[in-house]
Amino acid sequence: QVQLVESGGGSVQAGGSLRLSCAASGSRYSRNFMAWFRQAPGKGREGVAVIRSDGSTTYAAFVKGRFTISQDNAKNTLYLQINALLPEDTAMYYCAATADAFVRAPLARISYGYWGQGTQVTVSS
Repeated sequence: QVQLVESGGGSVQAGGSLRLSCAASGSRYSRNFMAWFRQAPGKGREGVAVIRSDGSTTYAAFVKGRFTISQDNAKNTLYLQINALLPEDTAMYYCAATADAFVRAPLARISYGYWGQGTQVTVSS
C-alpha cells in the first residue's frame, strides 16, 4: 500500500514560483512511476510530469520548461518546481504513483492507482 501526501501549494502572483512536495510511504518498489497531475475547475485531470525509478522524466507539452520534477529517494519525497507561474496554472495538483514496471501512457490518469489528496495552487494576475 502506498500513501501520498502533497504540500507546498498556495496563492502567488503571476511570475512567481512554488515547489510542491509529495511525501510517499510504502515500498519504493510500489512506486516505479511517480507523477504530478493537475485539475482546474471544470476541467479534467491532466498529466504534468512523470519520473521513473531510473530518474528519467517526461513532461506534458504545455510545461515548456517551467516545471521540473525530481525525487529524493532518501526522503521518499517527490517534488515539482514551478517557475514563471501563470494564471492558467491555477489548479489542484495531485501526486500519483504506480508499481507497474512498464507504463504505455505515463501522462494518462488511468495509468496510476495511488493518489494523494491534492494541494491547491492559485495564481493571480
